[in-house]
Amino acid sequence: MAEIKIISERCKSCGYCVKFCPKNVLEIGTEVNSKGYEYVTPARMSDCIACLMCGRICPDGAIEIYK
Repeated sequence: MAEIKIISERCKSCGYCVKFCPKNVLEIGTEVNSKGYEYVTPARMSDCIACLMCGRICPDGAIEIYK
């Protein structure tokens, strides 16, 4: 099973990772980082297939995936 780590301070809530995840694992959370953005959180980790799409699509390098 994969582990997704969101580096909250890098996330600007663009939503690309949420939109392009084939299994809808990620969602925009309710917590706010120091820049004022509600950052992404892994909501359904059990559905993750470790395709790495979220990490590839993130323009700010805010997502790390560990297999």
